[in-house]
Amino acid sequence: MSTYRAPMQEIQFVLNELAGLEQISKLPGYEDATPDTVTAILEEASKFASEVLDPLNAVGDREGATWQDGGKVKTATGFKDAYRRFAENGWNGLTKNPEHGGQGLPQLVATAVEEMWHGANMAFALCPLLTQGAIEALELCGSDALKATYLLKMVEGVWTGTMNLTESQAGSDLAAVRTRAVPSSDVPGAPYKLYGQKIFITYGEQDYTDNIIHLVLARTPTAPEGVKGISLFLVPKVLVNDDGSLGERNDVYCVSIEHKLGIHASPTAVLAYGDHGGAIGYLVGEENRGLEYMFIMMNLARFSVGIEGVGIAERSYQRARDYARDRVQGRAPGLDKTVPTATILQHPDVRRMLLTMKAQTEAIRALAYVTGAAIDNAHRHPDAEARKRHQAFVELMIPIVKGWSTETAQEVTYLGVQVHGGMGFIEETGAAQHYRDARITTIYEGTTAIQANDLIGRKTARDGGAVARSVIREIAALATVMSSDANGALAPIGNELQSAAAALASAVDWVVPAYGNASRAAHAASVPYLRLWGLVAGGWQLARGAQIAARMLAENKGDANFYRGKIASSRFYAECLLPQAAALARAITVGSESVLELTDEQF
Repeated sequence: MSTYRAPMQEIQFVLNELAGLEQISKLPGYEDATPDTVTAILEEASKFASEVLDPLNAVGDREGATWQDGGKVKTATGFKDAYRRFAENGWNGLTKNPEHGGQGLPQLVATAVEEMWHGANMAFALCPLLTQGAIEALELCGSDALKATYLLKMVEGVWTGTMNLTESQAGSDLAAVRTRAVPSSDVPGAPYKLYGQKIFITYGEQDYTDNIIHLVLARTPTAPEGVKGISLFLVPKVLVNDDGSLGERNDVYCVSIEHKLGIHASPTAVLAYGDHGGAIGYLVGEENRGLEYMFIMMNLARFSVGIEGVGIAERSYQRARDYARDRVQGRAPGLDKTVPTATILQHPDVRRMLLTMKAQTEAIRALAYVTGAAIDNAHRHPDAEARKRHQAFVELMIPIVKGWSTETAQEVTYLGVQVHGGMGFIEETGAAQHYRDARITTIYEGTTAIQANDLIGRKTARDGGAVARSVIREIAALATVMSSDANGALAPIGNELQSAAAALASAVDWVVPAYGNASRAAHAASVPYLRLWGLVAGGWQLARGAQIAARMLAENKGDANFYRGKIASSRFYAECLLPQAAALARAITVGSESVLELTDEQF
């Protein structure tokens, strides 16, 4: 069976050459993130992923998490011990403030490490993913008292965190949230009691830790209608005494867990608040600003879900590649006819599928890591204008990293099954699990359409397309340089990238006025617009990589075989995938109205 191995050479190339780790390590507070230190961290993370998490992935898929009487959840064999080792090794606090027990490392480093967790065992990695967001929200919005009580334990991983948004009648429409938070003077230091039910709560109950810290959206009695009346509350599973010890069980219980298509080892809970007198909760920040605070968690979670797409695409590619290297089947067209059989890797269409998987995975990885570096620059760059510029890039890229990376993971895991042929449909090969597990990534933390609506509105139209066009100019400038490559190796990549950048520019020119003048048409085109952005931005990063690889080859530095592979995969992406940009642009600028032509009765 295939075993997950972190693609260390590729990760190091993207970290150092595309994302600029050396420059990130010079930012204030990140001086300890030297290349040697980061390499050591990545090597240890790779070992943990391969030796601890990967062997549990199939176990978790088969066993799943199980609900038990009393609202308890039993996780799959080995997961509780793996989490203990995860927390003890300090992985939970990688990027967190050292004042709260964290290691204070850059987001860029955490991005690479997260990819390994998701590649090895996505269902496991969902637990710390949610905790990271809860920590972030508390660090930025919580009172000193809440920070003192909860942050250290959460950063250490002794306690986990969740985010509670969804209700049965309020999925993406958070204005419909009905959970109530009632002032309660009979509880010292906790002026609210919560009543209601939340669904789809990832790791809302588990047996890893003694306490779970739920961040819950709810309404106070005087709250205005709609999203302006939502507040954020911290509701611990177990109340915490003044001395930091655990006290009484709070009135929040898991009443069931969902039976899902994939990520079986991750318990998705239905939580009931207040069925036995009220769940004690603590207001986070100011009343009626809960949605604003929750989006702090949401944005970090959306970025991390994009990394999920990278990790599971890489895992699916590895499994398919390993199978293709071993599976002997038929005579490959065009090869020596005296050889009666060949591995399927020798068959041209299998090579096409594998190269599609490889190039797309490299593209989503590169874009995600570059965005991770921009997050670090937006937070720590000493120049205010530079921080502003990087933040604008991050805001543009977050919906693309989330939406396009996860949509791409659907394609990659689909091809992973296809490479296996009939064996891909058989669970024992493992290919089907990746296909099933990946399916949720385009849905939770905001569907692809929600990301796309954000992209056309707040991220494109709001500033008249200024940030979008500035990025396109950068893409086009690189394409121009590569098109004029004297040796000719980079010219095909540059030519295709130039055409793709022009297609993207035409789409931006259409979206900006359409968002105000033909809103429904703009929204009908939003997902193709997001796909176009991802396709071109991914090609941009691969082209950058090819340019660097060509320079390394010319200077006779490093691993020549690796660099030639970088150029080859970039050329494949440019010539076989980037031409889709013109079709997407036409679907956006010409085809959006046709989406709206049918009447309700004609569906």
